[in-house]
Amino acid sequence: MRNEFLRTLATPAIQAEQLRSYGRSRVPASGAVTQLLGGEEKAFVAARDSFYLASVNEDSWPYIQHRGGPAGFVRIINDTQLVFGDYTGNRQLISAGNVRARKRVALFFMDYPARERLKIIGHADVLMPDEATDLIATLSVPKGATIERIFRIEVLGFDWNCPKYITPCYTVSEIEEATAPLRARIAELETALATRT
Repeated sequence: MRNEFLRTLATPAIQAEQLRSYGRSRVPASGAVTQLLGGEEKAFVAARDSFYLASVNEDSWPYIQHRGGPAGFVRIINDTQLVFGDYTGNRQLISAGNVRARKRVALFFMDYPARERLKIIGHADVLMPDEATDLIATLSVPKGATIERIFRIEVLGFDWNCPKYITPCYTVSEIEEATAPLRARIAELETALATRT
């Protein structure tokens, strides 16, 4: 799959930059590549509670938006397709408009504590609720939110990145879990001290 990811993104300008910097291009040989999300990719996406979505408008301006929800809110439909609900928001609809115009998207999934990232490129469609009633019933929705539309992505390629410059970050629940034994021990010591006086 890495081959298809690099082949798709490595335009002549990128190949020239690779040659300029490293003396060779990293573009894989041509030929058919089976587009399948494997078990590792599916599990990684299913465990995420957020990701970044990139799209491009008709004037070629890129736009990146953070998307969040309950862990697993991005649902893998099959080996080449994933979907997620677009919740009520700021009503700008920049990503939705870009997808209707250009269809090309990039998704960037991060696991900050593990310092892992998965990049996915593909073609997206925007579906209104009445066009995807079967999908809406299967999607996770945060409390108080409503799905206004659904993004469906046909995966073209993906790539895993090295962890070299990923700064570890932790959610409140991850910090609470990691510090629970310490807080319990502090409470135990405070109780012991209180009974001595």
